[in-house]
Amino acid sequence: MLAIPLALAGCGGQPQQAATAAAAGQGKLVVTDFAGREVALKGVPQRIVTLGNGETDIVYALGGQVAGRPDSDVPLPYEGAEQAARIGTAHEVDLERIALLHPDVVLGNDPMNVKDIPTLEGIGAKMVLTSANSIDEIERQIKLIGQLLERSSRADELIAGIEEKRTALASKAEAGRPRALLVYGAPGTFMAALPTSLGGNLLEAAGGYNIASDYPRLQSYPQYAQLNAERIVDSDPEVIFIMTHGNPEEVADSFVAEMRKNAAWNNVAAVRADRVEVLPAALFGTNPGTRVVEALELLRGKLDAYAAELSGTAVAGQGGST
Repeated sequence: MLAIPLALAGCGGQPQQAATAAAAGQGKLVVTDFAGREVALKGVPQRIVTLGNGETDIVYALGGQVAGRPDSDVPLPYEGAEQAARIGTAHEVDLERIALLHPDVVLGNDPMNVKDIPTLEGIGAKMVLTSANSIDEIERQIKLIGQLLERSSRADELIAGIEEKRTALASKAEAGRPRALLVYGAPGTFMAALPTSLGGNLLEAAGGYNIASDYPRLQSYPQYAQLNAERIVDSDPEVIFIMTHGNPEEVADSFVAEMRKNAAWNNVAAVRADRVEVLPAALFGTNPGTRVVEALELLRGKLDAYAAELSGTAVAGQGGST
């Protein structure tokens, strides 16, 4: 479960705000994070540590840089980010490595890193909490981090680009969209993504029909549901997408092994037609940050290809299976 990305964490808090407090000549930068906490900094943070890949991407997309980033095998599109020190993950915060970096602010996850606030404040760092369980929340992350870096204009440009793509996709007809099951997987652990998860939100925004939309949520990971073979057979998904933060081939093999344990899976349309596919980890195994547009475009292309296949129309260069 250590491989589970930030997308599995709970929902965020109140809408964020930011203001420069000039009163008494303090010049403090005050922001309200997703947990509803007002966080006061001495000014624009110069040394930033991120506990998630999405936050790292956003900082660089805004023109900033980080002193430390999470341990991850997922490649990052920014050279400076690849060279930044590795400091553990949101699940396992390495205080010693973070302390050596003397950060001004640590960008963590709400609610996962609430427990780490006292410890990080003890080394003189401020903690700002966000979450990314939907495209809307990613846009809120961009806005808040833009305020932290005093680059709100650039943040607005990035958000406008995401909204333009969402509008274009939403304008397309939804008739004939495939019935899809979106699975989050690590070897031995598989869960169905609900619409309240980032993956589930992306699936619906890209035009897919989530067969697990009414499944009961898990108490420990409320954006996900138990992968119940009998219920999935009843829903009969036409395509199965797998998200993973780990090795795609290993996870795919593990999922196939899980299916073989229950013969009921053989009655699922997606399994019979070999429409089971692992999505790119950089876009779906973790918060993609500003690259959420790429995730939407890729998923829409695959859904269109599968819809064409199901209707008997060929579409070149799209779709595929594991």
